[in-house]
Amino acid sequence: MYREQIKVLDCTIRDGGLINNHYFTDEFVREAYKALSKSGIDYMEFGYRNSKELFPTKDYGAWKYCDDEKIREIIDGIESNLKISIMVDAHRVKEQTFAPAHESPVDLIRVATYVKDIDKAIDLANRVKNLGYEVSVNIMAISKENEFALVEALDQLAQTNVDVVCVVDSFGALYCEQIEYLVKLYKNHLPGKEIGIHAHNNQQLAFSNTIEGIIHNANYVDGSLFGIGRGPGNCCLELLVGFLKNPKFNLSPILKFIQDQMLPLRKEIEWGYILPYMVTGMLNEHPRAAIAYRQTDDKDKYAEFYEQLLEGLE
Repeated sequence: MYREQIKVLDCTIRDGGLINNHYFTDEFVREAYKALSKSGIDYMEFGYRNSKELFPTKDYGAWKYCDDEKIREIIDGIESNLKISIMVDAHRVKEQTFAPAHESPVDLIRVATYVKDIDKAIDLANRVKNLGYEVSVNIMAISKENEFALVEALDQLAQTNVDVVCVVDSFGALYCEQIEYLVKLYKNHLPGKEIGIHAHNNQQLAFSNTIEGIIHNANYVDGSLFGIGRGPGNCCLELLVGFLKNPKFNLSPILKFIQDQMLPLRKEIEWGYILPYMVTGMLNEHPRAAIAYRQTDDKDKYAEFYEQLLEGLE
């Protein structure tokens, strides 16, 4: 599936950081940067630009904040064309400041928002766009949103200079027909803007749903190394690279990083297709209930978890 316009973003450190409070070692992040640089991937998302007032530094690693200086420490001395992305939650902005883009190692700022916070997202997106950054708006938990409200939000975004608007299946609840519908809906209401897709793997559909998005001209696609991410994780970057057939991509550095870095990490923290996450995806619920359940002695009592969740929804 070769299409030159497609851009691939790796969200290993950002989404993976949600399961270890962003405590990746500098060596891990640096090796990921080197591997992704050699692989020809377009963007690497280092983490969040979060408020240190809202999230005390004693509780989180460096990639909860993504200071420009910290990013420079990682990339120093590495020859690379890999662009750097960070994410900012529109509803959690406090004292963050952003340097002009030409003074920062960051190229792309992705503004994460819910439909109800679209005004905050647009305000933040305009602010960073005026500083010279590429800007994406990622509308989260799309499977829960009312379509009328969503369309109103899209029509507001159409009036901005935002570069990309991303369909985000936060709960891993969507199927290919819904992805097709949403990508076409976004394209219809966002003329001239690129559409992206970020899929979660609760029902083992992240890869196929990403392909579905690509088929319908979503050109910005997310993946993570070995599928790491909160709960079940994301679309596997290695699968995506294999599918795209773009001659600029090189799979070997990715596979080498997975064997050297991801396999040891997998022994320390849990992610991937696990039945409680399947249940939350099927029921279109946030994975927080499954995450909490996996911390209990009953973590493998799948039928009990399913029945509890059903009872709670009645």
